[in-house]
Amino acid sequence: MSQTIRRKGTTARKAAAAQGQQRKVRAAKARTGSALDTAMGWLPFTEKQLQRIFLVAILGGAVALVCVVASFAGLPTLAGKQMALVAGQTGFEVKRVEVRGVKNINELKVYEKALAERDRAMPLVDIEGLRQDLLSLSWVKDARVSRQLPDTLVIDIVEREPHAVLRKADRFVLIDETGHELEAISRKDAGGKLIVSGPGAGQQVTVLGKLLEAAPALKPRVAEAEWIGNRRWNLTFQSGQVLALPEGDRESAGALVTFARLDGTNRLLGGKVTAFDMRAKDRIYLRVPEQEGQELALKAGSVPHTAVPASEGGETENQ
Repeated sequence: MSQTIRRKGTTARKAAAAQGQQRKVRAAKARTGSALDTAMGWLPFTEKQLQRIFLVAILGGAVALVCVVASFAGLPTLAGKQMALVAGQTGFEVKRVEVRGVKNINELKVYEKALAERDRAMPLVDIEGLRQDLLSLSWVKDARVSRQLPDTLVIDIVEREPHAVLRKADRFVLIDETGHELEAISRKDAGGKLIVSGPGAGQQVTVLGKLLEAAPALKPRVAEAEWIGNRRWNLTFQSGQVLALPEGDRESAGALVTFARLDGTNRLLGGKVTAFDMRAKDRIYLRVPEQEGQELALKAGSVPHTAVPASEGGETENQ
């Protein structure tokens, strides 16, 4: 036999409390809705446009997350290699190499560097790596490598300019204006070129060039330059005469300019004097072995005295 249990009805106090709670909720919703509506009114978008913006942002974040995960998994690299292989199969691979700007360098050496890329898919060619290999060649000052689709690599070479010949103990080496060694040559091939010698002379070629620029009229007449004691130059002219210059860039340039002026007025080069010594600040020593005792007077603004040719056995001076 079932029995029904009846609960007591809601008391007046509970009903009043519930109604008060409902009023508070409705008031809060009204305030919140008003603030949100006000903020929405300030934005230059409609509610529908904002929904689209939020949707795009969410989708963009998802795509970025997928890319990051794929990157860690190495998928882009694999995809890139696969695309390169497909490009090679469709004819985009190295079949020809075109070399430009080569005049002195052995062109075969350039091709040897480039042949490593032969039959490789164009997207897989290491352009910068090949350029660095080419820069290791002694004659190459700069190089540019480019792809000429579908199947050609173009190599533009900028060569170093031969400037002088460095005389070493066992050979002659062609060098550029910075002293960079280009290649070994024979003594016969060194003819007609400026020859530099002496320990450390190769590193002083730039300084020598500036020195010779101080006297342009003498520059083409200098056949050899010897770096003495790692501190100064002896110049040998085409006439075989030797000029000993003092130490110091400024002092040696000044002495060379003085010598050029004296040569212009007294025709020193091509004469009987075999050696000119300008290491002293206030005098010039001359050497004329064939005519011992003969005097030669030289006058210059920076050399306020006369000098006497010295005999082969020693040097003398005359005030």
